[in-house]
Amino acid sequence: MGGLRRLRRAWRPAVIFAPAALALALLSLPAAAQEHVRKPTQRPNILVIMTDDQTVESLRVMESVHQMLAAQGTTFVNNFVSYPLCCPSRATFLSGQYSHNTGVVGNNYVNGLSRFDQANTLATWLQRAGYTTALVGKYLNGYGTRTAKGIPPGWSEWYAAVRLAYFNHTMQRNGKLVTFGTRTRDYQTDVYTRTALNFIARRAKGKKPWFLWVSYWAPHYGAPREDGDPPNLKTPARAPRDRGVFAHEPMPTPPSFDEADVSDKPAEIRAKPRFSESKIAAITADYRQQLESLLAVDDGVRQLVGELKKRGILKRTLIVFTSDNGYLNGEHRVAAGKELPYEPSIRVPLIMRGPGVPRGRRLEQPVANIDLAPTIVDVAKAPTGRTFDGRSLLPLLSDAGLEWGRDILLERGPGAGYLGARQYTGIHTPRYVYVEYRNGERELYDLARDPDQLRNMQSDAAYSAVEAELARRLAALRDCGGAACTVGPALQLTLAGSSACARSVRVTGSDERQVAYVDFLLNGRGIHRVTAAPFELTLSSASGAVGPVALRVVAELHDGRRLTIDRRVDACG
Repeated sequence: MGGLRRLRRAWRPAVIFAPAALALALLSLPAAAQEHVRKPTQRPNILVIMTDDQTVESLRVMESVHQMLAAQGTTFVNNFVSYPLCCPSRATFLSGQYSHNTGVVGNNYVNGLSRFDQANTLATWLQRAGYTTALVGKYLNGYGTRTAKGIPPGWSEWYAAVRLAYFNHTMQRNGKLVTFGTRTRDYQTDVYTRTALNFIARRAKGKKPWFLWVSYWAPHYGAPREDGDPPNLKTPARAPRDRGVFAHEPMPTPPSFDEADVSDKPAEIRAKPRFSESKIAAITADYRQQLESLLAVDDGVRQLVGELKKRGILKRTLIVFTSDNGYLNGEHRVAAGKELPYEPSIRVPLIMRGPGVPRGRRLEQPVANIDLAPTIVDVAKAPTGRTFDGRSLLPLLSDAGLEWGRDILLERGPGAGYLGARQYTGIHTPRYVYVEYRNGERELYDLARDPDQLRNMQSDAAYSAVEAELARRLAALRDCGGAACTVGPALQLTLAGSSACARSVRVTGSDERQVAYVDFLLNGRGIHRVTAAPFELTLSSASGAVGPVALRVVAELHDGRRLTIDRRVDACG
């Protein structure tokens, strides 16, 4: 084991982020050459593994996640949480709805769990659909403070954290409180893994499919304090076997770390001073301990996948790996935190492996935690009791070239109280992030030119038209519900020709002025790119269009959104 730990210190995946050209490369493939994805013939088991406060960057130390999940499945490289805070994000996971629709706007019991309809969740839907359901680990914040012995509706088995700590923690185990001490085997992450393994072993031969949510606390900070912990920053406790593995690991210091000039940032950031050397040392220690705490999670992933394989059910189990929110480790002068609309806070891992999921694929389409419940319900063929704000991701898994062109809403609740306006709402496109604060402040970042979000372009005249357009879309998205949350660009195809056949096809619509270019694919072959209006293709033998044609049109807008339109046409040729 010691040798493996030493290897982990230096290990790196070959690629962290997919190149931007990947999506276009997939689109350019002939339909017959794109990877054939077999649809599952029966409802699979579903295993969701969720961490707490994990960044995308920290995935690099998790060998088992890379080798057993990412290499064997699909990674969504642009996955976001709409409200980067534990309880609101978990409520969204269980509902498929934005926080303004779940009512969960904070972490405490009053503005969080007490406002969530626990009788109408992913667990109740799956249970009614014939699934055995189980939770292991952290539930919604506030659980245990007033209802320590309660089991919410929909859960067949319940192993929920009541007192969260890495040692000396308490679990509500199917109605009985069980306390764990300070022995090595009492380490919380390992307890959760053993509990999940036991569930899989007992349910493997059952006739009913199962849904298991393994909700780890790492790398969230938590007790007990350990020797060498920084005095002024909370850190996670590591498994004894992993302490010191990353003691000399260099901490990433992007340009946003201890940001030099925050004069264009909101008051909340402007009020933060530059870091002292001791503060930087504390942030570094916290970062290293976060990585070390994730090694026990990675061990858990290895054991869980191994147990599924041992029981002969790995091939009929969908595995989802994600986090409830990201985390800031010194970016924008935030020593430790989340909730803010910056990339390390809102961008989180999402990896899937299982039946119907292509192996080794990386998808760039923007997705979010609002999509997880719709996806799981789609897989399980379960009826629901809510109107989803997200979409099932199964179509993206079976068609890598599919693009929806939707925006992702960002929001933050009113704070400690449960009344009042949200602190901010924002909109995220592949290129821009635009945020409006309750006090009138605004932020606008061009991620294509400024991925570290250093320059707030809100007052730049060159971006006034961009800001006006994003503000218009944010106003429509801010209080959206259902299909209104997934609206894409207003574009359609207009055919010209006779009643018998079409001689040309053109992309039109109120958003045509925002289009950067259009790719026309005919029968899944060859891209005809048009880079200036009118975005039109003549359907002739020269373009390969004769008789019935399967036409796919992919429009990319200046804000990075892409929209796919499919249509069968009779070309005049």
